[in-house]
Amino acid sequence: MAKILAINAGSSTLKWKLFVMPAETVLASGMIDRLGLANSVFTAKYGDGQTFKMTKDITTHDMAATLLLEELKELGIIDHFEEISGIGHRVVAGGEQFKDSVIITEQTLSQIEALAEYAPLHNPTQAYYIRVFQKLLPRVLQVAVFDTSLYATMPQKNFLYSIPYEYYEKYGARKYGAHGTSHRYVSERAAELVGKPLEQLKMITLHLGSGASITAFDRGKAVDTSMGFTPLAGITMATRSGDVDPSLVAFLTEKLSLKNINEMITILNQKSGLLGLSELSPDQRDIEKAAPTNKLAQQALDIFVNRVVKYIGSYVATMDGLDVLVFTAGSGENGIGLRQNIGDQLAYFGVKVDPEKNHIRGKEQIISPESAPVTTLVVPTNEELMIVRDVMRLGHNYTALD
Repeated sequence: MAKILAINAGSSTLKWKLFVMPAETVLASGMIDRLGLANSVFTAKYGDGQTFKMTKDITTHDMAATLLLEELKELGIIDHFEEISGIGHRVVAGGEQFKDSVIITEQTLSQIEALAEYAPLHNPTQAYYIRVFQKLLPRVLQVAVFDTSLYATMPQKNFLYSIPYEYYEKYGARKYGAHGTSHRYVSERAAELVGKPLEQLKMITLHLGSGASITAFDRGKAVDTSMGFTPLAGITMATRSGDVDPSLVAFLTEKLSLKNINEMITILNQKSGLLGLSELSPDQRDIEKAAPTNKLAQQALDIFVNRVVKYIGSYVATMDGLDVLVFTAGSGENGIGLRQNIGDQLAYFGVKVDPEKNHIRGKEQIISPESAPVTTLVVPTNEELMIVRDVMRLGHNYTALD
């Protein structure tokens, strides 16, 4: 039995989960929040429902990684660091170089760092954590799992933009997508739940969280996805605008007297989406509560559903049909009314949501009637499990996993 650690690092957070493999049992999970700020918070869940919380100034990524390992020992989750035989890291941008998860070497780590221009808020931090864990656990297998690798199967007609082709050849200007690890997990799990191989299905997966994206699977391959060169593209999200006319960006940059286009991109990333439309909150739960008496809140919800339905419709047309529709992530797993609304608007395609079956939150379940032409499911995402599975798959012959 191997103990594998899954790491999901952000600029100010470090999420982690420790598994026993191949049993896929979670030993412990937690996160460090407010990293780099005063009163950082370390939390852990472990054992038989036990919890731990510590408030402490954690000013660097080195301190965060060291504290995580130390607390695993202090809390009795492990006895020795040597018990950890593999670490899987979520990495946002794999570019065109990485079409699958990879074992970390100095060469692959340098390539991850070189891809920073495609994910400047993520890749540098994630690469740095890999180096930190290499120092702390030098003999342990480390694997990078890329958000973008799922989309290596997309045909050029779906990932190219209608701009001079040389920009793709010279600069890698194309759609890369995101949330690939989540979409990969829920598509495979949904196929298991409906009892058919993924390779026999036309499936659309809806990752509807703070960041939101939609992916189309045709016969087991991801053929299109809503996010683009960056996660800013696609459907309306909590604070991201989704698709806008590029000329509008230049227009508003001038009208708002901004210093440069990057300031406008920040607005589109952080002040738009549901937050910008509702002028209330980025959280769908807050907006739903306000909607009955707040026109802007109701309109924000209507626009969100409208964009989701439009993307689904285009993918059904692209694939010439649909067998399975999957909801996942925060709103997808918990939004009872949202799922019903989306399902009702897709009735033309054979999508039906049973109100009784749909009355669940955060639980695996088929929510369509047995007679429905399209099987609709809720599948809670589990990116960490996908990460540790890749560590086991790639490290099958690696001595540290023996």
